Amino acid sequence: MAEIVSKAHTTWRGDLAGGTGTVSLDSSQAATLDMRWASRAEQHTNGVTNPEELIGAAHSACFSMALANALTDNGTPPEELNTGADVTFSPEKGITDIHLVVVGRIPGLSHSDFERIAQKAKKDCPVSKALKGVDIHLDASLG
Repeated sequence: MAEIVSKAHTTWRGDLAGGTGTVSLDSSQAATLDMRWASRAEQHTNGVTNPEELIGAAHSACFSMALANALTDNGTPPEELNTGADVTFSPEKGITDIHLVVVGRIPGLSHSDFERIAQKAKKDCPVSKALKGVDIHLDASLG
């Protein structure tokens, strides 16, 4: 399989505290999103994102794909997976923690098997591997 390069770019105007930016998803052309420091370090602003939210989106998507693949390999493909990623940021320490929460609907699979497969998917997920310097926690349940 050929390597795929995904592209994005950011334009920032002004200093950190008062400046504004946009991040564009170039490969897919799916979105251009506004960014501000205040949305990162002070309070979330409707319609304005930050790097941690983008990491959370990438991590929840990647983990869901890895888990769907692992469940299918187990002979128990999911009907549905709902995954959230809470990324904790401190202006003093940076990104300190990621908490993945997944609820799966997988007929015929026990909770213990789901937990085991989910933990392996967390370890094997390419985004988890890229973020190995951050504590990543997982709560997995069947719903």
